[in-house]
Amino acid sequence: MGSTLLRLKNRSDFLRAQRGGRKWVTPGLILQARARDAEEPIAGDASAIRVGFTVSKKVGNAVVRNRAKRRLRAIAENILTEHAIDHHDYVLIGRAGTRRRNYAALLDDLEVSLRKLGAYAGVTSK
Repeated sequence: MGSTLLRLKNRSDFLRAQRGGRKWVTPGLILQARARDAEEPIAGDASAIRVGFTVSKKVGNAVVRNRAKRRLRAIAENILTEHAIDHHDYVLIGRAGTRRRNYAALLDDLEVSLRKLGAYAGVTSK
């Protein structure tokens, strides 16, 4: 079984991930990853993975943005719970390609991003 996913909801957490983390861009998404400090207070399990989702108005109207966020949440649940390193914060940023990209390609985008950022844990079944 994989790790627990907690949600990033505060703007300060998103900004901390942006400033203190690393970023990888793929056609379907942008992933920002940041290792949390040991003394950083969080509610819940301290070793949990925290993840946030954002899609700007440039991508489309509210319906399009919400659809993109739902797709990002689905791939995060599949990939991050099994393959992301604990004690990290991840922000998935939707792009215009997020809504048109097929699901398998989005899964691959997230997995490649984790590997490129050095945040991939676990053995792949490929």
